[in-house]
Amino acid sequence: MNDLNRKHEMVRQFTPNWFTATMGTGILALALNQFPIHIIGLHVVAQYLWFLNIALFLLFSILYFARWVAYYEGARRIFGHSVVSMFFGAIPMGLATIINGFVVFGIPLWGNPALQAARFLWWVDVVLAVACGVLIPFMMFTRQEHSLEKMTAVWLLPIVAAEVSAASGALLVMHMPDPQIALRIVVISYALWAFSVPLAMSVLVILLMRLVLHKLPPSDMAATGWLALGPIGTGALGLILLGSDANQIFPAAGLPGIGEVAFGLGVIGGSMLWGYGLWWLLIALLTTRHYLHHGMPFNLGWWGFTFPIGVYAIATLALARQTHIGFLFVVGGVLVAGLSGLWLTIATRTLHGAWQGHLFISPCLVPGSIPEDRIIEPI
Repeated sequence: MNDLNRKHEMVRQFTPNWFTATMGTGILALALNQFPIHIIGLHVVAQYLWFLNIALFLLFSILYFARWVAYYEGARRIFGHSVVSMFFGAIPMGLATIINGFVVFGIPLWGNPALQAARFLWWVDVVLAVACGVLIPFMMFTRQEHSLEKMTAVWLLPIVAAEVSAASGALLVMHMPDPQIALRIVVISYALWAFSVPLAMSVLVILLMRLVLHKLPPSDMAATGWLALGPIGTGALGLILLGSDANQIFPAAGLPGIGEVAFGLGVIGGSMLWGYGLWWLLIALLTTRHYLHHGMPFNLGWWGFTFPIGVYAIATLALARQTHIGFLFVVGGVLVAGLSGLWLTIATRTLHGAWQGHLFISPCLVPGSIPEDRIIEPI
């Protein structure tokens, strides 16, 4: 296959799964910036990872847009696919890590323009997250074929995007100069948290039953076991950050009692979710050991290891800062270190696979992957 044909095939086979790489890269940048031990140059490394993440997000956006323009008939098949369609949720979650980076890295570098960019992109992210959280489940109800036996934690991806936006809103709000705008963002972020977390917890209940009845998914879906940690870690982080925000913003709006309650809810709720996440973390470690023993082929799904570990690590460190419990700083630091090693391994294998072209595979184009009566217009 010549270079021109390879490029065309790369576009034709491009799927939203690739945006999980931006989720993993972005969360590593944010996690390294919060590493509990000061290491010279670590902030600069985190900053350059954020720059890399922006470049990856732009590249993937161009490639996926090009697929819809050049290969519309193939691209629209995704809406009927029961697995690949879930990865639409990776787009707003990948964007959220860039927004957080504008707050953490951009504001010190560029000041108010970075803040305005973060604020604008946050609203874009909210719209995308809400759309994914509603439209993808609706298509699951009406257009896709699903069964309990074939269920995996990828069901969480479109749902979790809204709570990721909520956590980003909590990070953004403390930089808002107008108290009324800050209050509005906090209230909307709490609503986004509620839009996502209860549904995600419902899916986790079904997932647990599926694992008991039908055992572990196939080895090519091995990394999905870690996805359960994502909504739990993000839910805990959102409560902690929003509680800290509310303790300052609600009193300024003449509601001091609500601020105190929200702060307490953040610490208690965050601690409870952290404990729940610990169970899923230990289960994920055991199941990964099982998969490694029996063989676990590399695929893009390995990026599913990164974001859940990263967000759980950041939630752990946020809880540690609120409670001043040293043990939590240790756990958070270990998780960030482990995430760094995983990212290097997965990024290296992804680069190799992308160069060879092995990773550009669109399951929706496989004959028979979607019943013919399900291949219809997206709207």
